[in-house]
Amino acid sequence: MKIKFFIFLCLITLTRGQDWAGQSGGFLRMGMSARSIAMGGGFTAELDHSFVPFHNPAWTAFLTKKYLGSSYTNLSLDRRLAATSLSAFLPPTAGVGISWINAGVTDIQGRTNSGEKSSIMQTSENTIMVTFAQRIQPWLSVGANFKILKYDLPITNSDQISGSGIGFDLGFLIKSGDYITLGFVVQDFTSNYQWDTNAIFTQGGPYKDDFPTIYRLGSRFNNKGLKVIGDLGFITNHNDYIGFLPRLGVEYGLLDKYYFRGGYGNGKTAFGVGYQYSLFKENDSNIDYAFSLDWAVQSGHTISYAFNF
Repeated sequence: MKIKFFIFLCLITLTRGQDWAGQSGGFLRMGMSARSIAMGGGFTAELDHSFVPFHNPAWTAFLTKKYLGSSYTNLSLDRRLAATSLSAFLPPTAGVGISWINAGVTDIQGRTNSGEKSSIMQTSENTIMVTFAQRIQPWLSVGANFKILKYDLPITNSDQISGSGIGFDLGFLIKSGDYITLGFVVQDFTSNYQWDTNAIFTQGGPYKDDFPTIYRLGSRFNNKGLKVIGDLGFITNHNDYIGFLPRLGVEYGLLDKYYFRGGYGNGKTAFGVGYQYSLFKENDSNIDYAFSLDWAVQSGHTISYAFNF
């Protein structure tokens, strides 16, 4: 009975998910690092070594080291997604971070007004993210991401329009013990693109594309090398509820060096592996790989590297 209910829930999620997945800011909802993608992306209460503030900015207040990470995802249909992040503790009880995220589509065949082939074009979406978090109790922290957003969209070989805007994430984290952590995040609160198409279209004008706001509640359980993480997301268009997003993943560590992962989330089934090793100091480096497959049978390969010092 439980299995039938879970299958039904997934089908409903996929059906409703098509209504919001194509809205603005989709690249920020796809998952960013190999480890998080392999475990379904439900990292609201889990630390992502490759991109500490992305899933919950409140994590940076609990850091004891500096974390530098980068990630690249090669997607089907000539799509790409890349990110770089640096996070650090700020004594005595705070944390900060700065990140860059880039997404786009390459090898777009341009056409003239008469339909003849012109140059090869590409789209580009970029986000600069600044993070600050503060511990207000030894077991409780609050953090925020401030995002500067930019979208460059080619119209013809010589014409291009750009949208820009700002956005925010707000996160809370409760470390209730060595085994269980709880997190809550409001993702893309007020995020949007502002467009002005007067230079391209005779009846163009300024307008705004709002990102959907997601309210996420998550937890993690860690014991004897087995880690189970997950969260529940409620998607809104700032006024109405439009979707439900469950995410679940598992990770098993072997010899504290080799990691095997699997999960479901963001409309994708994924699995992956990871290796932790010592570059300059003990266990200061992680390299991870993930393979994902979404409901439309579009695949993705992600590789990430994380270094702490």
